[in-house]
Amino acid sequence: MHDALNGSLYLVKEHVGMFKAANNYDIYDAETNEVVMHCREPNLGIFSKLFRFTDYKRMTPFDIEITTPSGEPVCRVTRGISFFLSKVSVYDENEVFIGGFKQKFFSIGGEFSVLNPNEEVVCVLKGKWTSWDFRFLTPSDVELAHVAKKWAGLGKEMFTSADNYALSISDSVPVDNPIRQLILGAVMCIDMVLKE
Repeated sequence: MHDALNGSLYLVKEHVGMFKAANNYDIYDAETNEVVMHCREPNLGIFSKLFRFTDYKRMTPFDIEITTPSGEPVCRVTRGISFFLSKVSVYDENEVFIGGFKQKFFSIGGEFSVLNPNEEVVCVLKGKWTSWDFRFLTPSDVELAHVAKKWAGLGKEMFTSADNYALSISDSVPVDNPIRQLILGAVMCIDMVLKE
């Protein structure tokens, strides 16, 4: 696993843009304020681009590459066309499938099961529908990570679709554990699947 995922607090900032089809983010180390990762959709197809400007945006497929600023792969998050509930796959830096997420039916505020490669639940991503507050909880309710929205000023939020998030990963999650890649991938899912 790449060293970029060894931290415990990150700021995820969406690129500002009025008419943009691709979702692009920069991830900052909250302690140093340096960009440590880029999230890009370099292979977005023409039909997906067109549908991103319609009411069907939440159904479009995505293929997000998360890399270091120098281009070293960290992980990749993909989803095909989604008609009802989303199923998302996550791959490590070597393109090996490490798990994914399955959206839960009738969850208030949004809920995903975070799965390992054998489709076993590792933890659950639970959110509150009244606010931007999401937690990764084990089956025994131990918090592994927390995602919250960071406001960057009312004017910016009103006139663009840009969202900023703070991701806090618990010290109890080992630095070499693939769940860190799953957690990072889930942050992209919160924005693209639940909140768009």
